[in-house]
Amino acid sequence: MKKISVLFPTLILILLITSACQSNKPESISVNEPNSLSVSDSSVTIPSGRQSTYSGLQYEILSPGTGQRPTAYSMVTVHYTGKLTNGMVFDSSVQRGQPATFSLQQVISGWTEGIPLMQEGSRFRFTIPPHLAYGAAGSPPKIGPNETLIFEVDLIRVHH
Repeated sequence: MKKISVLFPTLILILLITSACQSNKPESISVNEPNSLSVSDSSVTIPSGRQSTYSGLQYEILSPGTGQRPTAYSMVTVHYTGKLTNGMVFDSSVQRGQPATFSLQQVISGWTEGIPLMQEGSRFRFTIPPHLAYGAAGSPPKIGPNETLIFEVDLIRVHH
């Protein structure tokens, strides 16, 4: 019995010491960039040079800017063209010949997240998944349920 009472605490002590010596550093993780994003039975090709945010917003810098960056609460003036994944244009300030001015709190989440990545004078292409756009409801008649939207956006001005 005496051997067990000495052996047991010794084993516990050895276990505690060896577990304390182990590294808590995470192992490296290899992430493979997807070549396509599958969205409700259709596939959107993600071109090289496209980056992704944690939420799934994809963006590509077509032309960098040098001006101010907006915040998610800024008022901005932009020119944009919005397309469905099949290439159909559903809205375009460029075609109307009139830039749009709005608060980033009054637009779809993909714009609220994406526009602050830009600087005045830049042009980005955003691929916005449904959960950051109009979701299951869509925006009839032009945008159906669970549509991925593609926007080319020129940030003209950040208003303060």
